[in-house]
Amino acid sequence: MGALAYRSAATPLGSMARTSVLGVGISVTNLQDAIAHCDALIRSDRKGYVCVADVHSVMLGVSDGGFREILNRSLMTTPDGMPLVWIGGLRGHAAMGRVYGPDLMMELCRDSAAKGYGHFLYGGKPGVVEKLRDRLKEQFPELRIVGTYTPPFKKLNASETAGLMAQVARARPDVFWVGLGAPKQERFMAEYLGKLDCKLMVGVGAAFDFHAGMVREAPRWLHLTGLQWLHRLAQEPRRLGRRYLTCIPAFMWNVGLQESGLRNFRMET
Repeated sequence: MGALAYRSAATPLGSMARTSVLGVGISVTNLQDAIAHCDALIRSDRKGYVCVADVHSVMLGVSDGGFREILNRSLMTTPDGMPLVWIGGLRGHAAMGRVYGPDLMMELCRDSAAKGYGHFLYGGKPGVVEKLRDRLKEQFPELRIVGTYTPPFKKLNASETAGLMAQVARARPDVFWVGLGAPKQERFMAEYLGKLDCKLMVGVGAAFDFHAGMVREAPRWLHLTGLQWLHRLAQEPRRLGRRYLTCIPAFMWNVGLQESGLRNFRMET
């Protein structure tokens, strides 16, 4: 594969359309199409990373141009949050559907189990990736999980980076899952895509904790209402309270400005 020399997957295999939400290019896709696009990349000679974006990610992109560029240069930046799906629908993208990180992980594992693709799990607190590996293997016995790595809370130093690169070079995974949460996982993927011997990197945030059984997911009916954040807030009020109380009103205000034409948010890469 060649870990250091690669062709960007910003426009791979035919470009996937995007719609600008406050300058962040959200891919016009759904779960089925996203899985097919990931599979096409794995079978190609290219490399790429996938971001799953919610309201919080979009607002980070509004305030941080570098982070917005990372989202806009991805293979896909999928609509993880229902508000992004609703905005797409109002713009005429009827086939656009939610591509929720935990669902993307589960369905890509299901799809690839019989194809022999190798998976690497990177992220989580100590013990999480081991529980996640065991649970995934219980559900998909044929799934090839070729490596796991629990990173330190801080940025990897030169020695840790070299060790990770060597481990991944031995494992040669097709899919490298990153569970660090936004914006750490997106920054990690943008920095390490060219350093690691893998084809596809996917940042899925809380999916590691959900699928490892560390955190309880919201009921499925709540997912469709756009109020799933209330369930997460109830579970982690100290960590998430300020985030939700600031970014949700700011998102609604800025979307109103964008949709009314009072403010232009350019989608740059």
